[in-house]
Amino acid sequence: MAFLLPLLDRFHASSRGPRPSTPSGVLFVSSGGLGDTILLSHVIERFYRVAGEDEPVHVLLRKDGAKTAFMFPKRADTIAVDFGRLRKDRAYRKKIGDDLYQGNYRLVISLDYLRHPDLDEYLIFAAAGAETAAMVAKPWRKYDARLNKNHALYDRLYDSGGVLVDKILRWTAFANWLNGTDEKPPRAVCGPNILPAPIKTDKPFVMVQGFSAVKGKQCAPALFERALAQLPDDWNVVFTGAPGEDAANPEFADLLSRPNVRYDDSTFEQLVPKLRAAKMAISVDTAFMHLAIAVGTPTLGLASAAYVDEIVPYADETTPENAHFIYHDMPCRSCLGDCRLPPEDGRFPCIARLETERVEDAVRGMMGAN
Repeated sequence: MAFLLPLLDRFHASSRGPRPSTPSGVLFVSSGGLGDTILLSHVIERFYRVAGEDEPVHVLLRKDGAKTAFMFPKRADTIAVDFGRLRKDRAYRKKIGDDLYQGNYRLVISLDYLRHPDLDEYLIFAAAGAETAAMVAKPWRKYDARLNKNHALYDRLYDSGGVLVDKILRWTAFANWLNGTDEKPPRAVCGPNILPAPIKTDKPFVMVQGFSAVKGKQCAPALFERALAQLPDDWNVVFTGAPGEDAANPEFADLLSRPNVRYDDSTFEQLVPKLRAAKMAISVDTAFMHLAIAVGTPTLGLASAAYVDEIVPYADETTPENAHFIYHDMPCRSCLGDCRLPPEDGRFPCIARLETERVEDAVRGMMGAN
């Protein structure tokens, strides 16, 4: 079915009638996940500047990524698209395409370096904006021929550099190119005046995210035990995650059953005032880590080596004072999640080899700074 999609898309597009009104508005397309959307929030206002003062602005996000769109400045409306249905449900694909076409946008901009010809680029094609712009797409052997052919979709293409460029730095350079500016990249932290107030609390507490959708990125419970042992005895510990994620990770049961520990399955938006009150956050490389850093919580990120020079650790220019990262370096670092090594204790080797002493030292150091 996949090989028929471009033919069916073109056939359906040919049946659409003309749009009578003058094109107006700007559509941004971003297909990243929860964490990517948080990182984009630090730069998105710079992209908004391509719109006229009263011109409508829409940001199209992947449905799951849209759950952290509350971090965006309020100028734009968001459109959430289920990419799973977009690929498989022909009626849904047609409706999304028709809705974007009727938007009759003056300018359509892809914010994605990594693009899929049947998903991200279908949305660009369907919107048929009066003008389109994007970064040159990341090489993808399986789709390179089609991605190169799809260059014709864009009126303007920006070469944002090689495969390993920090995300925020890449977006900053793209925004500068679009706006004709030369601004420095932003720090990956929000101004406190745009965030909800911290919750009231009687006891100090630390928030912990030990779970990941990619099990290989999860640190062993013993590592968290050693990290939490560095905290004062009167501190509470709040583990967080999606509903049911605690039960799906029985190896954490002993930790979660301690008297001063509880589990919180709040949404990301509900976590913000809690994070602002927390003394510290400790997290594996997940959207929670990016959120904790963004809202200003002193955060220790326990990362793999997979995204060095692209996401984690952040580039020096964008790292705020409250962000701290630990990863075990490997000759194969920057694999971007495509680990070719056998797992160690069910984990990526770079995660399994994280040095406990470094984690303990980092927690003690952050407490001293606190």
